[in-house]
Amino acid sequence: MSEKFEQGMQTRRRVLGSKHVDEAEAVKTEFDTPFQTLITEAAWGTVWSSDGISDRDRSMLTLALLAALGNFEEIPMHIRATARTGATKQDVLEVFQHVAIYAGVPRANHALKLAKQTYAEMEQN
Repeated sequence: MSEKFEQGMQTRRRVLGSKHVDEAEAVKTEFDTPFQTLITEAAWGTVWSSDGISDRDRSMLTLALLAALGNFEEIPMHIRATARTGATKQDVLEVFQHVAIYAGVPRANHALKLAKQTYAEMEQN
């Protein structure tokens, strides 16, 4: 694999945890391997591996963008990642309040609902 892929896997494990990455890798198929390689190299090996901003800030930006664009499926994964990135519950609340003003209350409301559910699950484990 490429250097970007290796860096991406390291960063992905640091942010999401090895358990999550191992589970995702276990269901990877020949069909989606090229896509998984792309996101590992580009998202994790380039963007998330950059030292231009902190993991905490990057985590908050990611949550804001996911909510603002209505890409709710990945919000729980990125809420779980806040345990590793340093973004607090208060940070996440601030992010979704910002989304409410600039991208719409319904999107922020749904994102907040997902965050509450995910935090509750995290506290039970």
